[in-house]
Amino acid sequence: MTEQGAREAKAAGELMAAKGLDFDQTFTSLQLRAIKTLNIALEAMGRLWLPTEKHWRLNERHYGGLTGLDKAETVAKHGEAQVKIWRRSFDVPPPLGEPGGAFDLSNDRRYAGIPIPQTESLKDTIARVLPYWDDRIAPALRDGQRVLISAHGNSLRALVKHLSNIPDDEITGLEIPTGQPIVYELDNGLTPTDRYYLSER
Repeated sequence: MTEQGAREAKAAGELMAAKGLDFDQTFTSLQLRAIKTLNIALEAMGRLWLPTEKHWRLNERHYGGLTGLDKAETVAKHGEAQVKIWRRSFDVPPPLGEPGGAFDLSNDRRYAGIPIPQTESLKDTIARVLPYWDDRIAPALRDGQRVLISAHGNSLRALVKHLSNIPDDEITGLEIPTGQPIVYELDNGLTPTDRYYLSER
């Protein structure tokens, strides 16, 4: 995590505390940046003791052979038009990465016994996030728990698409800024009654 990321996470926690938000259960991915973001925010809130469930289904989209390349390197290697298709299309995944390479997750003990995808489109990411929402997060909400989720641009995009019923052709253009808590207020059926960035209220 960068120093700026740590500052943003701390500021987000301080903002949530200042606005009177509190939580009963937290969820995050198995990736370090989301875990660190959550811990820094919870520490700023004085809530490091809250229970946290970590799951790979909240991980960032797997960019396959593009993982680890910055935008300029990716464009130089594959061409701007192709890179735009991979990054912004709804259902076209990037090429597979090199087996056994630095970003091959098959030997990472966090994922032992889990068939982790080696490349994903946004459609694929949504398809793996939503079962976790249905199995773990939605039941916690139905039980009356206040939930905090620390995840990544595309896994959060999957949840926003689901909750706000955003069409496939519009979700690829939705940007989720880092360090800006999004608040969903839900009715008993988990239908949103309000959605806003906390910094705007």
